[in-house]
Amino acid sequence: MSFDTKNIRNVALLGHSGSGKTTLTECMLYEAGDISRRGSVEEGNTQSDYTAIEKDRGNSIFASLTHAEWKDSKINIIDTPGFDDFIGEVVSALKVADTGLMVLNAQNGVEVGTELIMEYVDSFETPCLLVVNQLDHEKADYEATLQQAQSRFGNKVIPVQYPLGAGTGFNTIVDTLRMTMYVFPEDGGKPEKQDIPADEMERAKAMHNALVEAAAENDEGLMEQYFETGTLTEEELAEGLRIAIAHQEIFPVFCSSAVRNMGSGRIMGFINDVCPSPADRPPARLANTEEKLACDASDDTTVFIYKTMTEPQVGNVTYFKVYSGVLHAGDELVNQKNDTPERFGQIFIAEGKNRDGVPKLKAGDIGVTVKLKNSHTNNTLSPKGVDRQIRPMHFPESRIRLAVQPPGSNDMEKLMRGLHQIEEEDPTLIVEQSAGLKQTLLHGQGQLHLDLINYRVEQLHGISMEFIKPRIAYRETIQKSADSMYRHKKQSGGAGQFAEVHLRVEPFTEGMPDPEGLSVRNKEVEELPWGGKLAFYWCIVGGSIDAKFSNAIKKGILQRMEEGPLTGSNCQDIRVSIYDGKMHSVDSNDMAFMLAAKQAFRQAFREASPQILEPIYKLEILCSDEVTGEVMGDLQTRRAMIVGMDTDGHYQKITAHVPLAKLHKYSSKLRSISQGRAKFHQEFLEYQAVPGDVQKELMDAHDRELAEA
Repeated sequence: MSFDTKNIRNVALLGHSGSGKTTLTECMLYEAGDISRRGSVEEGNTQSDYTAIEKDRGNSIFASLTHAEWKDSKINIIDTPGFDDFIGEVVSALKVADTGLMVLNAQNGVEVGTELIMEYVDSFETPCLLVVNQLDHEKADYEATLQQAQSRFGNKVIPVQYPLGAGTGFNTIVDTLRMTMYVFPEDGGKPEKQDIPADEMERAKAMHNALVEAAAENDEGLMEQYFETGTLTEEELAEGLRIAIAHQEIFPVFCSSAVRNMGSGRIMGFINDVCPSPADRPPARLANTEEKLACDASDDTTVFIYKTMTEPQVGNVTYFKVYSGVLHAGDELVNQKNDTPERFGQIFIAEGKNRDGVPKLKAGDIGVTVKLKNSHTNNTLSPKGVDRQIRPMHFPESRIRLAVQPPGSNDMEKLMRGLHQIEEEDPTLIVEQSAGLKQTLLHGQGQLHLDLINYRVEQLHGISMEFIKPRIAYRETIQKSADSMYRHKKQSGGAGQFAEVHLRVEPFTEGMPDPEGLSVRNKEVEELPWGGKLAFYWCIVGGSIDAKFSNAIKKGILQRMEEGPLTGSNCQDIRVSIYDGKMHSVDSNDMAFMLAAKQAFRQAFREASPQILEPIYKLEILCSDEVTGEVMGDLQTRRAMIVGMDTDGHYQKITAHVPLAKLHKYSSKLRSISQGRAKFHQEFLEYQAVPGDVQKELMDAHDRELAEA
């Protein structure tokens, strides 16, 4: 069955890990009659957590697509993971969702994952409902959770429901929108509707009036009606709430116990009756233009790929949203990024791992196809001649990097093919082949994220890889001036090699005066590929070296600067002045002067008070008061310089400058310290000199490497 745009609801279930999103998804599908039996995370038989690794771990890793029919509507449900290592899955779900369903754990209230995800909800301007879940838990505290939500997200958080008797005996929800009370049977399911008790009526009316006022505030006609009559009809109230929710003016709060199947049916009804359809949402922004695209089934077909995966025995599996038009099975569309035609041989609607073929999907709907060859996440496809691209998703920067090595050198090519394939599917993974470090680096969101990549490479390509500590991109420079000369002389029958170079090295700074005592004939300042500069001065007087050899001398110096004398790291910010030398009319050539220049530079560098520089990163950490001391203590073990402490909402914000060498696996350590209730941002700041003892350690380690080579 194909659903019209106005009868489609796209909902993303969001929340911190352990809040109960997957269990709530099961309830929603069960209440809609889409499944006949509710699965459980513990038994590994839920619709959304269907992959082997999710069953093994007992938590969501991928955003899973399911759907349910409710009244005349189709509700697409995307169950997202809660660990921030998999935040890319949340971003992709929010891109195509028209409503967010933020699930809060009634035991723990608003957790750091909730706040992190809420930032993306705001950036996507997604309407959002809040669900206080696990109200049957002995430590459930609805009031504290509601207060935390209101303090974090403002007075937009307005309760629609509240529980009576939260805790192990929980079975009753007071609904202040419909002004009725739901009493659930022991095993959950369909509740009995009862009148609100007299001693609860005052509180219920106060909440009802708050909802009426919030609904009326967003429409002048409704506001006038409210002033005239003091209330709104049920239809007027629903319309006002629809407008307010669509504009993120309110975040309605609902109650549930997903484990006991209490409250999900009412949430489904509210999504169907009040939450926006794709047609009600603002037009989609297009890339490289100010134009926008309305969700209209009568327009040309436009499909946006929000997620791709590779499955064993299946191949490429592509998840997409039809942003406009109607997509029919067999349609051929053109990828707007690479101008490649793609045929949608089959299109499916998904129920986790199960997929049912359909003949068409209309604007606003979400579907699945297989075996697209050249289209991946963030690509837009349209008919030939239709030039439009949906604005792509922007994913968060990486927070962990590890080097990888295969079991054997012959496996590297196969490993790289597998990694690049996953990189195309997962935009939060960056694969870097660093020539400077001579390592293959993976940049990801956390240890869990990279462990998942390792698992997928092994499952899909039959190759395992080992994570090792990445090298650090140190730099080498000098602190004073030094002169040196080197004569290269080689005779092996026939023409030989001869070159003698005299040079001076100095620390280079912009605007520094010309070298003392030398006559500068020519000067070049070159930006180095790895950062920093080389100033190359030609100061030869009297023709002791022909100017035609200057490029060879410079090339020799640059080669030496690529692998510095101390640790083999790149050198930077050095001025080299060539002021004397000798040549031979027959035996002098470019190669001879390159070799002489490399050795002269090496000698002078070692005499010029050489210094190793290390990359310093600015680290900003948000954590609760309870763990601030432990976070600070850990930073001190990392040679960190604390440069600031401030409050940011209810968090403590710590700002520190930390050497990159000491940030290895920091995301895992911070999660351990804070029980997952802290977050951080890091960015490159500058290069600074390493301490003397560290410099000696690095030089000794490099010497050992050379000796072992």
